Amino acid sequence: MVKIPKGTFMMGGDNNQADKDEYPKHKVMVDGFFMDEHEVTNVQFQAFVDATKYITTAEKKPDWEQLKKQLPPNTPKPDENQLVAASLVFTPPNHPVDLNDYSQWWRWVPGADWKHPLGSKSDILGKENFPVIQVSWDDANAYCKWVGKRLPTEAEWEYAARGGMEDKIYPWGNENVSLGKPKANSWDGPFPNANSGRDGFKDIAPVKQFAPNGYKLYDMAGNVWEWCSDWYRNDYYQSVSNRNGVNNPKGPADSYDPDEPYTPKKVARGGSYMCNDSYCSGYRVARRMKSSSDSGLSNMGFRCVR
Repeated sequence: MVKIPKGTFMMGGDNNQADKDEYPKHKVMVDGFFMDEHEVTNVQFQAFVDATKYITTAEKKPDWEQLKKQLPPNTPKPDENQLVAASLVFTPPNHPVDLNDYSQWWRWVPGADWKHPLGSKSDILGKENFPVIQVSWDDANAYCKWVGKRLPTEAEWEYAARGGMEDKIYPWGNENVSLGKPKANSWDGPFPNANSGRDGFKDIAPVKQFAPNGYKLYDMAGNVWEWCSDWYRNDYYQSVSNRNGVNNPKGPADSYDPDEPYTPKKVARGGSYMCNDSYCSGYRVARRMKSSSDSGLSNMGFRCVR
């Protein structure tokens, strides 16, 4: 872990790519803390599972009674053969698609989990130092507790990602991710059908492949999204912003996403190898993402703080 000093920063959007939920930019004070220098890896997560016999969300059959609480009222129950242990796997098409329809590149794959990230016939052999993926927020939280740590707050995460710089767009400054030498594992080319691999990777990369930021943290942009402790609300910044600043914010008391109002969601930060300016620009330090706490994804991982 590396020490992140206490400090004050302006939290929120830095350029015209910012979404509404990144405003208003507001003053935040955070106490010092320690943060994992890189995302939690497969070998680290394996140690947790071996010690605790923990079973991840993706390895369990979904509970329809719990699942239907996240769906519009009167949603019909799916067939039993669909209620199986599974997770969401990135499946790139071979042609351009409508970027508003993410079902074009995500598939619900039975047997996909952290040990079999692409489905039951895949594995993580040789990928010990890759970030663990297909882990839900609940899984990440359980790991953090086991190692005596916790998930970062959204404010801690953004403050750490900025690496001591003020009002910069990325963890390395303002140079666009597509210019100069590769700075993060991101999508280069038309998303989601053609990644050139300019940065050396067309998929997830092992940790610590790119230069760290000013706080010596690796992969605070790209590679995999990272779970934070906070609930997601689209209007949270409006409610918390004040002239004197806010001290160590922990996020809202509940979740609300107008795009999916019945689904409580947690915040994720940092972007992934799938991020591209045409789609999400997720490698910006202020970019907010959200997902239900029981979701596993091909591009979602985490790191811990203490």
